Amino acid sequence: MTNATGGTLRRRPAQRRSQERVERMLDECAGLLDEVGYDALTTKEVARRAEVPIGTFYQFFPDKQGLVRALALRNLDAFLDSVATRLADAPPTDWACAVDLGIDEFVRMKRTTPGFGVVDFGEVLAAPGGPALPGTQRMLDAALENNVVVADRLRSLTVELLGVPRSDEIARAFVVAVEAADAVLKLAFRAHPDGDPDLIAECKRLVRRYLSDHLG
Repeated sequence: MTNATGGTLRRRPAQRRSQERVERMLDECAGLLDEVGYDALTTKEVARRAEVPIGTFYQFFPDKQGLVRALALRNLDAFLDSVATRLADAPPTDWACAVDLGIDEFVRMKRTTPGFGVVDFGEVLAAPGGPALPGTQRMLDAALENNVVVADRLRSLTVELLGVPRSDEIARAFVVAVEAADAVLKLAFRAHPDGDPDLIAECKRLVRRYLSDHLG
């Protein structure tokens, strides 16, 4: 379980039983987000559905926001793990193919992962495609905006797997690319519940062309 800066979990589950309880609470949180949305989500209902005492919930999570932050971190880890696995299994011919792969994986998770339409990597959306609820731009890290954290994790992944150079310019380019992709994909899911395919294709084209100026 990832522990965000500032503390996502009050304590890390050491025993298997505790780990399973935390995962059940995150699973139920995701399902409830799809059913009732963030505002109607309650810690009491999450604990009831996960079949854990409410006191156990507060042993691990400080409040509802801490629970949702942990879910966002789990989503980000799952996304990055999947992208890394796909890149390793079928190495792309160039970094542009990696862009397409990353966007495809994000779209797949939007369509299939419980709760991901409301909370993907931290920002809480009032409806698919936005707008975001105030105060959720720094759910992953108390000091950094969500997309900055996502961009840094993606850059680290591509440095390791694709040999992308390390520099301040490249770091800034990844932040801009993630911000641009985030905006266009929000538009795609506002236009269609499963994401408008033409807008998803435009998102890929936009990010590839922008990064080509920095990565060649």
